[in-house]
Amino acid sequence: MTVYNPEGVPPLISAGLARIERLLPYPGEVLFNPGRRVEPEDVVATTLMPAPPHIINVARALNIPPADVYRAMRREKGVKIGAGEVLARSGSLFGRRCVAPVSGEITDIDTETGYVTIVPDPVEQELSAGVRGVVTEIFPNRGLVIETLAAQVYGVFGLGADQTGVLRLLVTDPSDSVQPEQIDTRSAYAIIIGGAAISAAALRRAVLEQVRGVIVGGIEEHELRQFLEWAGTEHWTEALPAWSLPDARVTADLKLTLVLTEGFGFRPMNEAIFGLLSSLDRQEALIEGRTSLRAPFRRPRVIVPLSRGTPAELPRLALRPGATVRLLDDAHLGRMGTIRALSATPRGLASGVGLPAVHVLLEDDSDLWLPRTCVEVLG
Repeated sequence: MTVYNPEGVPPLISAGLARIERLLPYPGEVLFNPGRRVEPEDVVATTLMPAPPHIINVARALNIPPADVYRAMRREKGVKIGAGEVLARSGSLFGRRCVAPVSGEITDIDTETGYVTIVPDPVEQELSAGVRGVVTEIFPNRGLVIETLAAQVYGVFGLGADQTGVLRLLVTDPSDSVQPEQIDTRSAYAIIIGGAAISAAALRRAVLEQVRGVIVGGIEEHELRQFLEWAGTEHWTEALPAWSLPDARVTADLKLTLVLTEGFGFRPMNEAIFGLLSSLDRQEALIEGRTSLRAPFRRPRVIVPLSRGTPAELPRLALRPGATVRLLDDAHLGRMGTIRALSATPRGLASGVGLPAVHVLLEDDSDLWLPRTCVEVLG
């Protein structure tokens, strides 16, 4: 396994200019122009969300042949009807009746099947800024870009929608696991910070206590499947280049956002990342859970706006001798080291393959050669 970072952005940025895209799921109206300052609760765009159609078996409800449905209708095709109003009636005033389950427009009356289709009224949806910052760009009818000085942590895997909340540290060591009893009413609407792992039981407790986000080093794959109620492994099928995680259709009902900083399994959180998140305890944050393994690549991210400092572009740190790196290969995932040298030519590794490699000195003074794609420079 490798969690190679194709973007080159360091996983840890203690202070830098964060660019946050806030996009509507459907075309709508953008309410702010470039140059305007926004607060997290500001509504920056609105849209009307179409609802799925309701198909009612009127023939069965009235116990009549499908051919008689049109004659039994009390509303015509193309007209609006309110929820609970009589849609169709059989026989006299005291005959059977069928009421509309939702408000909407009658779009189809099928006399062959006896079904009537109602398209519900669209629902207005508001998009909030999520962070404090300045609008720098707008996408007409779709959304905008907000920039702000922030600390940022990029994860390797995430699930769930964008969420805002106050960071709450639950553990004192990056190798600790989050236990269900640690999550109580004090975690409501918060983004909790754990250590090496979290169980399905703890995630269910987090949903019960209305936790908005969870940041941990790793999670056992079977624990995540148990939480998501996935009986099999078909959702993990790798079919590159079309593979993308997560599939919105199977995570649409996720009640919180999960970000893994290291990977699957019991993975103690990187000490530098844990130290930064711990120092930001009780600060307001935005957590982005979406992960995409195909262009445009997208890693989950935790953004904590800072009140002080000078905005700067995201660093593009060079892989050079002396640089502090995080290891990404499966055997050393999450460990830190220092680059001692870079190979000038492809170097034969243990696998027998010759690749551009780096010589890394680990914290325990041991050293090893790794492919360059198996390390990333820490910000």
